[in-house]
Amino acid sequence: MAPIEPTQFVELVEPLLAQQDLPGLLCLLKARWHPEQIRELLRSGHNDAKKVALLALALVGPTCCTEELALQLRDPDPVINQLAEHALWAIWFRSGKTPEANQLVCRGAEALNEKDLCGAVELFSQAIRCDPNFPEAYNQRAIAYYLMEDYRRSMADCHRTVRRMPCHFGAWAGRGHCHAHLNQIPEAVECYEKALSINPHLECVRETVTELKKRI
Repeated sequence: MAPIEPTQFVELVEPLLAQQDLPGLLCLLKARWHPEQIRELLRSGHNDAKKVALLALALVGPTCCTEELALQLRDPDPVINQLAEHALWAIWFRSGKTPEANQLVCRGAEALNEKDLCGAVELFSQAIRCDPNFPEAYNQRAIAYYLMEDYRRSMADCHRTVRRMPCHFGAWAGRGHCHAHLNQIPEAVECYEKALSINPHLECVRETVTELKKRI
C-alpha cells in the first residue's frame, strides 16, 4: 500500500469535518484508504495530518492500531493526546468479534449511565459470553462491580482486561482504585503508575499516587 501524502489527506478530510458530515467522511475513509495507511500518518511528523488521522481512526481504526495510538498519549501536544485517548476508547468499544457483542456493551454502558448496575452487569456478561476475549466488556463490567462496591470482582475483571489489552490505562487505573479501597496501598500505587506510564495525562491519578505515597 502506498503511503498517504499528508497535505492531500488533510485537504480532502478537513471540509467534511468542518461540515460535520459523518456519513460522507466514513464513505471517503473507507473508499480511499486502508486504516493501516491512516495509521502511518501518526509517524509522519505532520501535526495537522496526525490530528486528522486520529479523528479518522476513531471512526475506522481496528484493534491493531491501539499500540500506535497509545504512543500518541505521550505527545507533548495536548490536542494530539486528547484525540488519541478518544480514538482508543472508540476502538475499545467496538472491538468485539461480533456486532451483537458490541451492541450489548453499548446497551450496558447506557444501563450504567442510568444507574441500573445489575442490568449493566448482566448485559456485559452476555457480551462476554458472545466474545470471551472482548476487553471492553470486562472493563465495563469492572466499572459496574466497582460502583456496587464489589472490589474483588472489579479487580478480577480489570485483570482480565489488561491481559487482553495491555495498554488499557483505564483498567489499570480501575485496578488501582480497587486496591486502594481494600487498603492495599503499595499494589494501588503500582497499578496507578502503570496507568500513568501509558497515559501521563491522568492528572487525578497522579495526584492520588502522590497522596498514597505519603501514607506508605
